[in-house]
Amino acid sequence: QVQLVESGGGLVQAGGSLRLSCAASGRTFSRYGMGWFRQAPGKEREFVAAINLNCDYTYYADSVKGRFTISRDNAKNTVYLQMNSLKPEDTAVYFCAAVRGLVVTTDSRRYDYWGQGTQVTVSS
Repeated sequence: QVQLVESGGGLVQAGGSLRLSCAASGRTFSRYGMGWFRQAPGKEREFVAAINLNCDYTYYADSVKGRFTISRDNAKNTVYLQMNSLKPEDTAVYFCAAVRGLVVTTDSRRYDYWGQGTQVTVSS
């Protein structure tokens, strides 16, 4: 069992930055690939970024490539999402999720555990 708790969301102006954190419970964090997803009002949840358990592979949605950076610290059981050059269309609830093993996937159905989400609002 892995419990995930996101933090770091808030209100920011367009062009600004935020760093989201996701703290995981348990000793097996390093056995999981991690992903960030987001869901805007009235829209389906969408993939944002993922990182494998060894920290040597990352993957991004085209909409955030070059602006967002995913990273993780296995010693701290934490995954991060650094978000720069934020746009109003980045406004959403952001969720972190964990998937067992070596998988890095954009498919939300393959993730085993989810956090409760943190709100990010970007004003124009």
